[in-house]
Amino acid sequence: MLKPYLFIGMSAEMGRGVYTRERIPANTVIEISPVIVMSLEDRAHLDKTLLHDYIFEWGKNKDQCCMALGLIPMYNHSYSSNCEYFMDYEDETILVKTVRSVLNGEELLINYNGDWNDPKPLWFEAK
Repeated sequence: MLKPYLFIGMSAEMGRGVYTRERIPANTVIEISPVIVMSLEDRAHLDKTLLHDYIFEWGKNKDQCCMALGLIPMYNHSYSSNCEYFMDYEDETILVKTVRSVLNGEELLINYNGDWNDPKPLWFEAK
């Protein structure tokens, strides 16, 4: 399930990202996408490629990884995101919903840490 008003556009600072052509109310599910689940052995190979930046840790014990389909890999990060995502390990899907009202033309952002308001530095920001 992918809302038809979502589209890929260019962000001045982060390259391509997900945007909306309509105002979206808070707590609206905007995408549910299937994932391709892979093993830690697969992850070791993926970590040597550009796909490293687009996969998610997966499983209750984070002992797998996954590649999400749909627009999921294109959402950019923000510590003050307007969306959050939820992983359904049983159905092998990721759901994205808004955490506040989003304006027409606004970029949809997630916090790569998982929780929409988690301020912890990201792996690529670590010094």
